[in-house]
Amino acid sequence: MLTNSASSPVDTRPTVSRRFSVAPMMDWTDRHCRFFLRLLSKNALLYTEMVTTGALLNGDHERFLRHDEAEHPLALQLGGSTPADLAACAVMAQSAGYDEVNLNVGCPSDRVQNNLIGAVLMGHPGLVADCVKAMLDAVSIPVTVKHRIGINGRDSYAQLCDFVGQVREAGCTSFTVHARIAILEGLSPKENRDIPPLQYDVAARLKTDFPELEIVLNGGIKTLEACHEHLQVFDGVMLGREAYHNPYLLAEVDQQLFGSTAPIISRAEALAAMRPYIAEHIASGGSMHHITRHVLGLGTGFPGARRFRQLLSVDIHKTKEPLALLDQAAQLLEGR
Repeated sequence: MLTNSASSPVDTRPTVSRRFSVAPMMDWTDRHCRFFLRLLSKNALLYTEMVTTGALLNGDHERFLRHDEAEHPLALQLGGSTPADLAACAVMAQSAGYDEVNLNVGCPSDRVQNNLIGAVLMGHPGLVADCVKAMLDAVSIPVTVKHRIGINGRDSYAQLCDFVGQVREAGCTSFTVHARIAILEGLSPKENRDIPPLQYDVAARLKTDFPELEIVLNGGIKTLEACHEHLQVFDGVMLGREAYHNPYLLAEVDQQLFGSTAPIISRAEALAAMRPYIAEHIASGGSMHHITRHVLGLGTGFPGARRFRQLLSVDIHKTKEPLALLDQAAQLLEGR
C-alpha cells in the first residue's frame, strides 16, 4: 500500500491486488453490477463508474459514494483536474471506505474534454502530477492513474514516458494502461474503444523501462487464457466490455489467477444469491430492471439463453410479479 505524508491518517486496510480488475464503465459498473460481479469473484478489483469532482462536491455525494460492503476490494474512479478538488474527493472516498482512488486520464468524450477531464490530460502531465500529489498528501489509500498510451498530436513513446515519469515523480506507483491512443477529434468514445489499434508492445516497453512501477494492461482482453499470457509481462490485467457482456468469465478468475481452491459458483447459484438483494431493492421502491440488466450476460451460450434474456429484459416490464419472473429465469440456468 502507498504511504503518504506524516499527517495522513493511518489506514489498516489490506494491500489492494490489481492482478485482475474490471474496468470502470459509465452506465454499467454501478453498485448493482458490482454486487453481482463480486458473487462471481472474491478477488477481482472492482471500479465504480467515473464520478466527477463536481458531482461529489456540489451534488449528492452520499448517493455517488454508496456501495455495499460486499463489493470490496473496491476503487473509486474520479474525473477532474483541480488538485484541491480531487484531494477533497479522495478524502471523501477514504472516509466512505473505498480501497483505492483512481484518476481518469483515458476518457475521450467531448463533454469531459471541455472540462479538462479524461484523455485530454495526457497533454498536461505536470497538471496530472500535481493532482496525484494533492491526493496522495490527503489520504493513505492508494492513488492510481488510468491512461491511454497517447492522444492525437502527442502520441510518441517519448511523450508517453514523459507523462509516466512526471506522474511517478509525484508519487504514483500504479498505472493502468489502455493500450490505444485516443483520437480527441472526429471519433466518438465508442469508436475510440475500437478504431485506434491496440499496441500491447508499447505498454510492454513501458513496463521494461519503468520496472519499479506496477503496470496493469487494459484494452481488448477477452479470455482468461489471454490474461495468463499478459501476466507474463504485466503486473495485472483489466477487462472491460468482455467482463460485462460475458460476466461468467469471472467465475474462474479466483481459481485460475489467484490460486483459490473454493468451488466455482454456477450460473444458477449466482442468480439465486442475487435474489435477496433484488427483493430488498424492490421492497425499497426500486425496479428489478435496475439490477437484472446487469445479469443478462449470464444467459449466453446454451439452449434457453435467448429466453433467459427475454424474460429479464422484455417481459420484466410487463409483469406485476417480478420475483416470480426471476425464478422462472433461474430455472433456465439449472445445470448450466
